[in-house]
Amino acid sequence: MLEDQSNVKAWFYLLPALILLGIFIFFPIFNAFFLVFVDEYNYMQGTYEGFTLINNFRYVVTDHNFRVAMTNTMLLTFVSVPVSVIIALLISVWLNAIKRLQGFFQTIFFLPYVTNAIAIGMAFAFMFHVRFGLINWFLGIFGISPINWVNTGASWGTAIFALLVYVTWLGLAFKIMVFLSGLQGIDKQYYDAARVDSASRSRVFRRITVPLLSPMIMYITVTSFIGAFKAYTEVIGMFGERLGPPGNDRAVITVVALVYRSLDRSGVPGALSEAAAASLILFGVTLVFTMVNMQVSKKRVHY
Repeated sequence: MLEDQSNVKAWFYLLPALILLGIFIFFPIFNAFFLVFVDEYNYMQGTYEGFTLINNFRYVVTDHNFRVAMTNTMLLTFVSVPVSVIIALLISVWLNAIKRLQGFFQTIFFLPYVTNAIAIGMAFAFMFHVRFGLINWFLGIFGISPINWVNTGASWGTAIFALLVYVTWLGLAFKIMVFLSGLQGIDKQYYDAARVDSASRSRVFRRITVPLLSPMIMYITVTSFIGAFKAYTEVIGMFGERLGPPGNDRAVITVVALVYRSLDRSGVPGALSEAAAASLILFGVTLVFTMVNMQVSKKRVHY
């Protein structure tokens, strides 16, 4: 009887969260699966011509914009995530080693996490300005001519490079804080024993720090991959609604941005089904790489 009462109370306390999850998470997922299998769905009238298994997927996969968006998304993910994880780990080790002004530096590195991503993106866009940007000014010190990174006529290569720098930098704050908290929880006896054995700093880092931080490295890597696959705010912050430099619109469009563009055409029959198909393809890709990371972590992570 007491156990039944406890279960009732538990479900009662969970009910508000379950309702919100049902409305904003589970129903949209179910609706996406429904939309992807209907043909010529008209959002304004709520009608469709019938059911289809692959038409919407075929249209999305063969669409040039989707291939460009998937290429950009993959590039952002597989470049920014490893680079940001490595840089964040090195900065965390450095922060953990210093004593004076440690709190000040922690605050400085944490500021991007609590700052609006759109505002930071606009600041980075100005930093990469062809005439007034800080980046070209710095390159000019070494005699390098100004590079058109993000302004009118900029190429895909320079635009995606600028975006990669921004995305990598933006992702450092949270990673540094997680790694730093993990470093501060490592028993000092390990380092004392290594010091007695006269182990070099690089050996201590490879043999002690990285293995003991491996659970957090795995967590950060998995969550960063998921977040990078959903990149959208970063592109909007740096390039605005054009999703690319002026004159080269949609040059750095991502899959999520493409989905939002499809939603803007919700009045066009089939547009929402195409958006749902792109979303499910991205979900499948994200799930595959997440499972791969989880399998790799079983051999590499030490608890």
